[in-house]
Amino acid sequence: MVLQSAMAQQHSAARLAVLTAVTMVAFAANSWLCRLALSRTPVDPATFTSVRIASGALVLALIVARARPRAADRGNWISAAALFAYAAAFSFAYRSLTAGTGALILFGAVQATMIAWDVLNGARLRLMQLLGLALALAGLVGLVLPGLAAPPLAGSLLMAAAGIAWGAYSLRGRGATEPARVTAGNFARAVPFALALSIATLGSATLDTIGLAFAIASGAITSGLGYAIWYSVLPSLKPTTAATVQLSVPVIAAIGGVAFMGETLTLRLVIASAAILGGIALVIRASGARASR
Repeated sequence: MVLQSAMAQQHSAARLAVLTAVTMVAFAANSWLCRLALSRTPVDPATFTSVRIASGALVLALIVARARPRAADRGNWISAAALFAYAAAFSFAYRSLTAGTGALILFGAVQATMIAWDVLNGARLRLMQLLGLALALAGLVGLVLPGLAAPPLAGSLLMAAAGIAWGAYSLRGRGATEPARVTAGNFARAVPFALALSIATLGSATLDTIGLAFAIASGAITSGLGYAIWYSVLPSLKPTTAATVQLSVPVIAAIGGVAFMGETLTLRLVIASAAILGGIALVIRASGARASR
């Protein structure tokens, strides 16, 4: 019985690790798919955004429809607006950014937004956390400083806006008892915003079969199914572990950009990644240690 119990625990731990890794790859794949669509096909960012959100809404609706209906929060319009703002800015930013650079700026802005909100609401940062924030900020400044290897400023600002919007969306979703159902509701509410953007930019809209396929994959698979898997494993992860493991997403995105799209891994990006992700890791670890005490 003891041996069977140990084997069951090992199987459960292995399954958790595999599902977590699959989710991180799915999140990174959003950057790959968007970058491929907007740099290798004629599809426009607004159309990509609309198709991505609509596809994600459909898949998430099908997933939560299979679950037992409950009288839980199913999203709201403010969160849906934040979700749309993230998706739209994300798409427009990837017209000029590489997959790895975009993911790094996005992730840094998300974490900075959530940390800033906690500080504004009374959280006190210790020395190690302050050092981590300073390191991450130095990395971000070093990444976008003018120079031959600097990413385009407009794209960087758009991706930072996407990260702020996603950070706000994440903050609003804290404490949700059924995050998958809430996400499904917010995706559904974001569809009208995306359609309004497509209508407003109809004059510059361009359709492409491959580009639309990338958008559908981004919405249905790497967003819809990705979020569903993530929310299924999240209860089994410690908060600090869940936050730390997401540090891998920009790294995976950068590796995929080099391997699949022939993007250049510059020394500036490597150094900035180490500073930004290392600094955020210090903040997360210090927060987790304080919470455990």
